[in-house]
Amino acid sequence: MTTSTAPTRPGAARGLTPYLRLLTATQFAFNTGFYAVLPYLAAHLGDGLGMAGWLVGLVLGLRTFSQQGLFVVGGALTDRYGPRPVVLAGCVLRIAGFCWLAQAGTTGTVIGAVLLIGFAAALFSPAVESETARAAVAHETGTGTPRAQVLAVFSSAGQAGAFLGPLLGSLLLLLGGDFRTACLAGAVVFVGVLAGHARLMPRRPRRVRTGPTEAVPLRQVFANRPFLVLCLAYSTYLVSYNQLYLALPAEVERATGSPSALGGLFALSSLLVVAAQLPLTRWSAHRVAPRTALVAGLAVVAAGFAAVPLAPDGPAGLLPGAFLVVLLTLGQMLLVPAARGLVPDLVDDRRLGLATGALSSVSGLAVLVGSAATGTLLDAPGPVLWTVLAAVPLAGAVLSLTLPTGRRTPEPGTAVTD
Repeated sequence: MTTSTAPTRPGAARGLTPYLRLLTATQFAFNTGFYAVLPYLAAHLGDGLGMAGWLVGLVLGLRTFSQQGLFVVGGALTDRYGPRPVVLAGCVLRIAGFCWLAQAGTTGTVIGAVLLIGFAAALFSPAVESETARAAVAHETGTGTPRAQVLAVFSSAGQAGAFLGPLLGSLLLLLGGDFRTACLAGAVVFVGVLAGHARLMPRRPRRVRTGPTEAVPLRQVFANRPFLVLCLAYSTYLVSYNQLYLALPAEVERATGSPSALGGLFALSSLLVVAAQLPLTRWSAHRVAPRTALVAGLAVVAAGFAAVPLAPDGPAGLLPGAFLVVLLTLGQMLLVPAARGLVPDLVDDRRLGLATGALSSVSGLAVLVGSAATGTLLDAPGPVLWTVLAAVPLAGAVLSLTLPTGRRTPEPGTAVTD
């Protein structure tokens, strides 16, 4: 089959449909509220509540698992009821979770609050991400703009929120607030998100149940070997990314004696994505197959962890941590749009929400195990910790080599033959 594509316009980021703009703005607001709180959670648990390192790792892992691990629930509900009610329910639960976390003072109440916060995202994010993927495929068909480029716009908006969120949290702390203040500020942001989506998000008719059981689609998704391989490979990235909230704070505190520089490193990561994600994806979408981008991204992430014990301490001792943040972010920019762009090629469109959720659920389970294991390694000699962490994404890169190459968008005026 011969397929031609329309030229990709330099201003493609400004040419999104109104629905894609809404979804992109959603991701920005979501991350602003979320990252006003999350970077300071580990320090609050350890210093404020006196939790042991392994318990801090377990709580962070439970938060990620309740979010990523239950994405499959949010994805299935999105396929069944449409994105609007799922998004609104997620916003309500996130507001309640932040308010609860602001008051939590015991291990049990903290765990309950972070589980509620995570489950809220398990409803919210699959709905938004699957709708974005579906709309990106339609946009690619109609305009020739690569879906990876559209997904990169979405990712950049999220990173802009991830940049603004920690600055908001830091500002509140500098003005004399505390972790409770940051939680309440995050809740206020989600009140705005809830109001905006209640007004602007379109309704979609409920799907009619077509069979006696809904368990069959889930079995079909996980019986899809290429998709399962993608899930496992992507999980190694998420385990690695979660170290920004566990291993990186420990490294910063080791180097400087304080976690106060974390905000600057998170800002560095977000600025890199905001500045470079679109140009990098625009270039790679035309020249690199999605599988190649996934493999290369995981290899770069592995290099980031390997560089930490090798990098000399720089000003204020932050150079190793900065190396990690830069390389992990570069790897993320390569692999995330590629991985998410592969999902519509590997699964039935009717199961896109379920598959999007499953991708994160497998990753969330891996993070739950990986965070607890990493927590026990925080007191080990540095080279041991960083070698183990580097081996995880490297294994994912090797596994990714078994995937189909995926579609590479041709240059304007060219054609590809299948």
